Amino acid sequence: MKIYTRKGDEGKTSLIGGKRVDKNDIRIESYGTVDELNSWIGLLRDLCLEDEIVYEQLLEIQDRLFTIGSLLAQSPEGSKMELPQLSDQDITFLEDAIDKMNEDLPEMKSFVLPGGHTTVSNCHITRCVCRRAERLVVALHDDTESYKKSMQYLNRLSDFLFVLSRKLTLDLNAKEIPWKPRM
Repeated sequence: MKIYTRKGDEGKTSLIGGKRVDKNDIRIESYGTVDELNSWIGLLRDLCLEDEIVYEQLLEIQDRLFTIGSLLAQSPEGSKMELPQLSDQDITFLEDAIDKMNEDLPEMKSFVLPGGHTTVSNCHITRCVCRRAERLVVALHDDTESYKKSMQYLNRLSDFLFVLSRKLTLDLNAKEIPWKPRM
């Protein structure tokens, strides 16, 4: 299989289903940002090799992000290709992981400043990319169930990443710095 086709040289690309759109179409921006998010998750996974549970959770998340990417890459008119779907269990997986991590975390009394350790900082960057992906998916204004599930998953994933940043702060003996607004 050739990697290059030259079909995109004019600034257009094909969606699943064959429809051609500009490469800056909101749909392309959406699944491109989900792809970027998946890469950041991969880096975070590489930084968390010591924690087998987190490592496996991040692998599962990467799989689900590929599913979201394929759903977003589908033409709004649909296609004949059968695509994987998200399920309620995918959302529950994130919620259960959040609840489990929260059991060992100190109560939050204020916002916290991102940082404290390179791994924690990478987790916060990943969370921000997740939020951007979510905003772009929302901008599609699609009413299909697969898009609603994608938005829900991305929303819960950003929560997961925030709680994971706090867990990593604790695990790595980093300092969690509360935000104290200057008045």
